[in-house]
Amino acid sequence: MSKESLAKSIRTIPDFPKKGIQFKDVTTLFKSAECLKELSDIMYDMYKDKGITKVVGIESRGFITGPILATRIGAGFVPIRKPDKLPADTISKSYEKEYGTDTIEIHKDAIDENDIILLHDDLLATGGTMKAAYDLVKEFHPKKIYTNFIIELKGLNGRDVFPADANVDSILYL
Repeated sequence: MSKESLAKSIRTIPDFPKKGIQFKDVTTLFKSAECLKELSDIMYDMYKDKGITKVVGIESRGFITGPILATRIGAGFVPIRKPDKLPADTISKSYEKEYGTDTIEIHKDAIDENDIILLHDDLLATGGTMKAAYDLVKEFHPKKIYTNFIIELKGLNGRDVFPADANVDSILYL
């Protein structure tokens, strides 16, 4: 198994969720036990020695591999969700994405200043969702923030929305 095999396991859906978008569907990667294990091993090797205390996963695909990685590195898991999905007090951030405007929320008590955070999601396109998540997490003043994607889309320059000193890593570049 290799990164090339992982890349080949990802399905592209044209014109989803709207015309002109070439949606990268990672569910085809997730349904393969071999691919899912390889992905888990790669992420574990990237972050096992970073002292991460919480993995923050972005709704919805970040909820799949985020907890897998959190379990492997001995960290907690925190969800960032769409509005009105979290039961306790939240803070929120609205942002622009490649096909509209959206809002995300996190519990007010999810993170503290002693945490080392790994933000995780499946895809970096224009960076709007993760930049909003990054800004939300920064409001808690954690010790450090790492940012990770399974896929980074070439040519969309999504990492340019992050500060120059941000730690942004991707596993696959498509």
